[in-house]
Amino acid sequence: MLTRDLLRLTGRSLSAHRLRSFLTTLGIAVGIAAVVLLTSIGEGLRQFMLSEFTQFGTNLVAINPGRATTAGTSVGIFGTERPLTIEDSEALKRLPYVRALVPMVQGNAEVEAGNRHRRTTIFGVGTQMPEAFSMAVGLGRFLPDDNPVAPRAFAVLGSKMRQELFGEANPLGQRITISGSRYRVIGVMESKGTVLGFDLDDTVYIPAARALSLFNRDSLLEIDVLYSEQTPVERVVEGIRRTLEARHGREDFTITTQQQMLDVLGSILNVLTISVAAIGGISLLVGAIGIVTIMTIAVNERTSEIGLLRALGARRSQVLGLFLGEAVAVAAIGGLSGLALGMGIAWLLHLFLPALPVHTPLSYVVLAELIAVGIGLLAGVLPARRAAQLDPVEALRAE
Repeated sequence: MLTRDLLRLTGRSLSAHRLRSFLTTLGIAVGIAAVVLLTSIGEGLRQFMLSEFTQFGTNLVAINPGRATTAGTSVGIFGTERPLTIEDSEALKRLPYVRALVPMVQGNAEVEAGNRHRRTTIFGVGTQMPEAFSMAVGLGRFLPDDNPVAPRAFAVLGSKMRQELFGEANPLGQRITISGSRYRVIGVMESKGTVLGFDLDDTVYIPAARALSLFNRDSLLEIDVLYSEQTPVERVVEGIRRTLEARHGREDFTITTQQQMLDVLGSILNVLTISVAAIGGISLLVGAIGIVTIMTIAVNERTSEIGLLRALGARRSQVLGLFLGEAVAVAAIGGLSGLALGMGIAWLLHLFLPALPVHTPLSYVVLAELIAVGIGLLAGVLPARRAAQLDPVEALRAE
């Protein structure tokens, strides 16, 4: 029996039972679509978070008050005898491999300028923030290098905050009031957009020491260190730990590198991947059972046809290939349909929800189709072997 005859018989068998073939194909398609859709969302989230974490560079280390617990979360200032202070940040700034250091305090306050007012996020930061976080000043200048514990009352506006308070007017030299305290505007940042849910354009930047007083805090929220790329991160972490332990008397702080942040992100996304695999696996299992069922029914219905093929000289391997080909064809068509369905839904989701990151790597597409074909091959083995092992004489006697 020639290859083209096998293909013709396979096509005729599938077209002769369109509804049955469609329902079986649908089972595979739903499973593949679920896998493609959810993995597209998961990969989109992975790339989004990776870009968010690395847009400020990859050589940042964060220091937070409080020792991390065994569960891996910080207990904050309640778990430390000494909070992180401006003096701590000045001591860390003297480390030889520190390129930039940013003490940080964050809060929410009412900002007024003339008859305009707006409640927004206030960041208390150090003078090296633009260098540390790869941000640029669009107008004027950033906070000057004042006395770190008694800085002047200067403020720098985010680009959106400038529009809200001053419109197109020049804000430089103007006075604004933050929770009753007056500040002079000396600069406006270039637009940075939203990072990890924070709109950096809708903010006001003031000296960290002023923010501590404004929000009645005795501890910095965080100290961020930008270190030289040539320096191993282990050396940086050890230097920070040694310096702060000498000042605090014990390790009552938490040091987190960017790689550790990415590792935590990876573990979260791995859970998502496992969940996706479980959901898709259930759907594909249903599709595989459907293929076994219809192929078993097909063998029973075509027993006399199998006997005739054997009588005309068809070998067992050719009969086996005929039924395996039908199973693989059904699974392959279902896989392609599932790919189209999953990618189509992913595209529509991104169209209607632009904020939802969706990305479908080509490798996932190829792997999904190979999985579909593999399922068809495995599901069709038993029915195909049964067909190939039928006795030709007995098969011809069947009605």
